[in-house]
Amino acid sequence: MGQLVVETTDLTKRYNGFTAVNNLNLRIEEGEMFGFLGANGAGKTTTLLMLLGLTEPTSGTVRVCGKDPTRDALEVKRQVGYLPERVGFYEDLTARQNMRFIANLNHMPRAEAEEKIDSVLGTVGLARVRDQAVGTFSKGMKQRLGIADILLKEPRLAFLDEPTTGIDPNGIDDILKLIAGMGKKGITVIFCSHVLPQVQKLCSRVGIMSKGVLVADGQIDRLGREVAAGGKFRIEAELDGVGPDVLEAVRQVKGVHDVETVDRTLIIAADSDLRGQISRAIIDSGALLLGMRVEEYDLEQIFKRYSKEAI
Repeated sequence: MGQLVVETTDLTKRYNGFTAVNNLNLRIEEGEMFGFLGANGAGKTTTLLMLLGLTEPTSGTVRVCGKDPTRDALEVKRQVGYLPERVGFYEDLTARQNMRFIANLNHMPRAEAEEKIDSVLGTVGLARVRDQAVGTFSKGMKQRLGIADILLKEPRLAFLDEPTTGIDPNGIDDILKLIAGMGKKGITVIFCSHVLPQVQKLCSRVGIMSKGVLVADGQIDRLGREVAAGGKFRIEAELDGVGPDVLEAVRQVKGVHDVETVDRTLIIAADSDLRGQISRAIIDSGALLLGMRVEEYDLEQIFKRYSKEAI
């Protein structure tokens, strides 16, 4: 396991007898792109508030970048970036002036800040409008500016809450590329969104909240196998023809549990990704292998299944 940037143990938050988050145990490693999912009221936002030190847990512990957000709030804020669903900037100030204000809050030296501000505004595509009042910006431009805010700080961890809401399709693609760029810079990203295809595009691991409980946590492909294939890999192999010899050869491969045929395609359930061993068995049996793939799983299917089980 790599270095943890988020670690919670039995983290719980109650409001007037209502349990918003119940015994949450969550571990997120440095450099991960983690999708944090849940319907409205699932406990996602309350969890984020506790991780950011904006509300205190009722019980349990939380560590962000090794610190307690409620007791070491300033230290956590120095290492964490946050892009809320509704980004707040001083609308009568220009993009560059807003960035200067943020740089001052983070005690950045003036010369360093000026150079860095121009650099991050260029990275997010706002160089040409850097001296334009933010009040004239579209929603997408403000989201870009919010990402520039995060990049300016160079945090270890970034929380992104519905970052593409209200943005046109072309703008969404640009925002997703910028978020992917954060990951390439080594920033750990916690990506909260109701748009599950976007989460699946960026994240390999997800956590799903329902009624205050973390009902699923793992790699998307593993969760998909549990939902659709009982934990097994599903491998499809297209052949020029399916005969008894090839069926028997594939069944003899160690780790293969079941083989079905649909026209000229073998559908194989296996313990792991056995494409190499299966392809050799097919060729040795005298059949012609035309193509092979491991089934990919839809995050929406996974989300619906785990959310439904929690009802």
